[in-house]
Amino acid sequence: MSNEWNQPSAPPPPLFFGKKERDLVKQVNDELIENVIGQTIVYYPIDIVTTNYHSLYGEAIEKTFLPPVRVYALVSWGGIETTNADAIGLDKESSISIHFHKRRLTEDQDLYVREGDFVLYGDIYYEIMSLSEPRQLFGQSDHKLEISATCSRAREGLFDGS
Repeated sequence: MSNEWNQPSAPPPPLFFGKKERDLVKQVNDELIENVIGQTIVYYPIDIVTTNYHSLYGEAIEKTFLPPVRVYALVSWGGIETTNADAIGLDKESSISIHFHKRRLTEDQDLYVREGDFVLYGDIYYEIMSLSEPRQLFGQSDHKLEISATCSRAREGLFDGS
């Protein structure tokens, strides 16, 4: 038996958290979100191919949507907030925060969350106003764990998912 040292072909993964550990985290999160917590939303993605966007502003007055997709996610309801506009009167707004499991969406459902898309939570439609990716997996900057969406209730007549 030789006493010579051989350099490995590849360095070990950072912090010893490689693909196997990331896959285990994905599997556990999938099971928890779908089978234990089980909050369901219906996601209405904008069809970016057929929607007619303004060439200068990048906005669309009338949007077309792809077929809805059932998505399991963690949803926290922000409650109802009453505001007072002097010229108009009282207005009530509600909001939700949705925490999507990023790998489940992108790898398994081929779905990419965007601002301007709509979701149905309960019997109320919400529009996605802002997105963030607040968590890294095991502190690795190139592996994001979740996508958080802040959503506001859609006004009557703005969106009809049926």
